[in-house]
Amino acid sequence: MSKKILTLIALSAAVNAMAQKDTLSGKPLDEVMVTANKIEQKQSSTGKVVTVISKEQIEKSTGKSVAQVLNEQAGITIAGVYNALGSVQTVFMRGASAGRTLILMDGIPVNDYSQINNDFDLNLFSINDVEKIEVCRGAQSTLYGSDAVAGVINIITIKKDVKKPFNAKASFVGGNLGTFKGNVQVYGKANKFTYNARFAKLLTNGFSSAYDSTGIKMYDNDHYNGDVVNATVQYQANKKLSFKTFIMNSKYKADIDAGVFTDDRDYTVANSVFTTGTGFNYKSDVVSLTGNYQYNEYKRNFVNDSGHISGFNKFEKNDYYSKSQFVELYASVQLGNGFSLLQGADYRFGNMNNQYASLSGFGPYSSSFKDTVVSQGSMYASLMYNSKKFNVELGGRLNVHSRYGSNYTYTLNPSYAINEHFRIFGSIATGFKAPSLYQIYDGFAGNRNLLAERSKNVEIGIQQSHEKIRTRLVYFNRIIEDGIDYNSVSFKYFNYVKQTVDGIEYELNYTPNSKLSITANYTYINADENTQSRITFKDTAYNVLLRRPAHNINATIGYQFLPALYASVTGKSVSERNDVGGYKKADVTLESYFLLSAYIEYKVKNNYKFFVDAQNITDKKFFDIRGFNAIPFMVNVGVTVNL
Repeated sequence: MSKKILTLIALSAAVNAMAQKDTLSGKPLDEVMVTANKIEQKQSSTGKVVTVISKEQIEKSTGKSVAQVLNEQAGITIAGVYNALGSVQTVFMRGASAGRTLILMDGIPVNDYSQINNDFDLNLFSINDVEKIEVCRGAQSTLYGSDAVAGVINIITIKKDVKKPFNAKASFVGGNLGTFKGNVQVYGKANKFTYNARFAKLLTNGFSSAYDSTGIKMYDNDHYNGDVVNATVQYQANKKLSFKTFIMNSKYKADIDAGVFTDDRDYTVANSVFTTGTGFNYKSDVVSLTGNYQYNEYKRNFVNDSGHISGFNKFEKNDYYSKSQFVELYASVQLGNGFSLLQGADYRFGNMNNQYASLSGFGPYSSSFKDTVVSQGSMYASLMYNSKKFNVELGGRLNVHSRYGSNYTYTLNPSYAINEHFRIFGSIATGFKAPSLYQIYDGFAGNRNLLAERSKNVEIGIQQSHEKIRTRLVYFNRIIEDGIDYNSVSFKYFNYVKQTVDGIEYELNYTPNSKLSITANYTYINADENTQSRITFKDTAYNVLLRRPAHNINATIGYQFLPALYASVTGKSVSERNDVGGYKKADVTLESYFLLSAYIEYKVKNNYKFFVDAQNITDKKFFDIRGFNAIPFMVNVGVTVNL
């Protein structure tokens, strides 16, 4: 463990000690969540590191995107989050590379098999559709399978505690850069049926995606136009048995640019996802049984009609299509004396294809990625013991992949309550990531000899919880072997990378009185990565991770001035980090930056809320990704109506 980590742990321990001295009597808040073990449980009953972004926090984030809200959490960096809308949003959790964080929607994976890393495009989520987000950090492959190497993000859209037969809610937001956001939803409960339907719209004239380093090329603004429609119906057959069905159609079209520092007036991307499914839950005092089925269909269409630019291609069209199906059945059984057993099985199936066509001075050219399929079946089980002071989970999973055969993962996760205020916890867990269809079968870059990526995750931490202050300190270490990367000599994907990342996460929630609240988090990442040199293409070692800062701090101070008036200020500090400098060039250091944002709302009774959301108040010029612009000062003014 490095000296920096030891020093930071000592400082955090001192904060915990001070918190103990300042404590008043009272019960600590104990959020209920489902992501840690697929069942409803309080955070104090598991040793897993889970952060819950509540409905209240989501409602105060109307001016932000889902990716921006996630980017303010401990352990998470999302590259591209501050770039022009429609930009690629790459999730890095605890320093892991792209595609190593699994995105869930209401507990079900939403992988896009047409993406190189099976990532899900976070642009396709509207913040207005989100009820709650649960971030579970650390290897979660035992419960969630491939891609959950660094953790999972569960975006929950289902409303709870609906009582009236009809409710309506609408919000309308306008901002600079020609931005408009609109959202309308109706929901209610009639007899045994609960329903919810939403529509969201986002339009903006935006700013140029590419950065004009000369300042004289007059790059054009890149527009964005997105729509999201979704609906959910639940039926409570009796006190124990319920059914649900859901549908979501999300799409957007965005202008993009040709690349680093390079504008393009006629380059667009149109992305869409269609999701539908059904499920049931049976719950008694002893047994809870859940079944789910989900179907996803993704389309990505790139069109580049760039006759005005001197270059090789005058026209390009690149179409991707993928679909996936997921089915699962799992049960939680109370065995008595504090013991419970979670056991389940799931099956996932995905396929993708691609058609490419271009026109250049040499004539037309076309190629295709033929429709290709991959599937995986899994069985898993976790034995859990819960008592007043001691909790432990021991779990294992068997995956049977259509190409990679059998793969095993395991989890050991104990926690112990020292007293009513302090709890220690730890875990040892393994993870894996199967190569994507593109990485295996692409006609040019694919490698059919690729191995599945393997990882081991160790963490230990302490959590303090009093009436007015809660803190959590975690040390983590992750080793990835047979890492999948792109070989710039053979121009194929290969297994070579070994990545070791250790670091700490510190979270603080302080409410000294009923009006003032302070939340903050700090993440430190120390990396050692053996991979291919980006200059000579020979074996080398790096102690930095591309686009992932070593230090990341987020803090929000909120104050309830009046029962109807609330305001908050948020600061974000990101340290220096490296980005690719170009072909056979050394990495480029991106400067550190500090962003200041503010939010204010005023409520009129319970029916109207007027709000202002301002980001990058100081109009700081910074770069999230080399060669691409980041947001300038942005302000959104809006109203939310509840009926």
